[in-house]
Parts: sequence; C-alpha cells; structure tokens
Amino acid sequence: MKNVKIGDFQVGPGFPPVLIAGPCVLENQDIALEIARFMASAAVRNGFSYIFKASFDKANRTSVDSFRGPGLEQGLHILAQVKEEVGCPVISDIHEPSQANRVAEVLDCIQIPAFLCRQTDILVAAGHTGRVVNIKKGQFMAPWDMVHAVKKVLSTGNDQILLTERGTCFGYNNLVVDMRSIPIMRGFDFPVIFDATHSVQLPGGGDGCSAGQREFVPHLARAAVAAGADGVFMEVYPDPDKAKCDGPNSLPLDQVEPLLAQLFQISQVV
Repeated sequence: MKNVKIGDFQVGPGFPPVLIAGPCVLENQDIALEIARFMASAAVRNGFSYIFKASFDKANRTSVDSFRGPGLEQGLHILAQVKEEVGCPVISDIHEPSQANRVAEVLDCIQIPAFLCRQTDILVAAGHTGRVVNIKKGQFMAPWDMVHAVKKVLSTGNDQILLTERGTCFGYNNLVVDMRSIPIMRGFDFPVIFDATHSVQLPGGGDGCSAGQREFVPHLARAAVAAGADGVFMEVYPDPDKAKCDGPNSLPLDQVEPLLAQLFQISQVV
C-alpha cells in the first residue's frame, strides 16, 4: 500500500493512525486556534498524528440562509495562522477547480467534498497542485467505483491520495455505513479514513438544515478502526449546540480524548 506523507509524518500501514479533526466551518481565528491546540495535544497523548480540518466555505448547505464561513481569503489566513502557531498540517475542501492553486499555497491536503467526488475537473485540478488529495466517497457511490476518482488524480502524476468513507444514502434524510467499504477501498492501495461524524448526519433532516445523532459516533469509529481504517475524521466543537454548522453531528471536546484512547488500542490490536 502507498504511504502518504503529510507534513512531517506519514499515513498508512506501519505508521500511527491519523486524526483529522476540527470545526465543520471556520467561524473565527480564536475558536479555530482553541480547537486546534486542544486536538493536537489530545492526538499526541493518544498516539495519533494530527491534521486540523475546517472549511472556509460550505457551498453545499441545505438552505441559502445557512452559515457558509469566512470565504477563501480570510479562511486561508486563519488556516495559515493555525498551521504556524499550532505546528500541525491543515486540510480544507474546495468546490471549484479555480480554487486549487490558491489553496495549495497554504493547505497540506486538499479535500474533495463527497458531492463532488465524480467531478473530473476538480479532481484533476487538485491533483496538479502536488498536494495530498483526500477524496470523500459520495453518499451515492459504491466503494468499488471510487477507483475511477483515484485514477483521475493519478492521471496528473500525483499519487498522494487518501480516501474517506462517510456513509451512504439510506432512504430519505438518513445514512448507513457499510464497513466493507474500508477494506474494499484500501484494496486500491491507498489509505482510507473514516469520517465518524458525517456518517451520523441526517442530511436535510432538520427543516432547512442537517440533523445528526452524535451519540453513535464512538460506536462507528471503533468499528471502522477495527475494520482497518488508517485514521479517523471528526468534526469537534467546545459546545456543539452553539456551532454555526453541523453541531448535531459534532463531538464535544470533552468526549474526544477517551474515544481516542480506545481507538488507538483497537488500532494496535488490528
């Protein structure tokens, strides 16, 4: 399997599990730094490598009135500050091919949103930057079909790829996780991350916004690591009920460390 280098660590077999975590969307610099410092410290204490995640723009919100974030330039400024002050790699998502080169000036990893995982132009643009590309599996995609998204990035000569499982549509306003997708996608020879918080989302289930069932995050995360996931993705917030985006499926900071300790132990057994 191909090991992927991010910052000063690697993701893949033989290396510590990676934790990708942060708020769903950037709200301001202070809260971003607070979360990044907490998560970086918790990750190190529990044997994880750490990447700070937050979106500068959430272009696929349910409602036109939903909070989208500070935008490209202000968002990249905040992410650069997190990278400098906390000393961790940073990841964020793009929604247009034209954003790829600009974000590559700051980001260590460019994320392709699940809804855009089939979009050739955005995958190729991200691949051409030379940055690590994290492709989130679409809620509408079979895991074996993700090999075609991988090939689109590989066509640029970039083999620094991560794949992320985040649940599959199951009727209206609901997702289900098929843990078979983790070994299936690892069969493409790239590390697979499990998105434990988006997988408990109830898309559009909150009358103009997404709802969620954060109480199931620990259960799915433990199962995914046991199934061989190379890392875990989580959206976290000091008080999720006050978050401006995805609060119902975000994990409170005070619940993070006990879960990380369990996940690391499971990873060692696997």
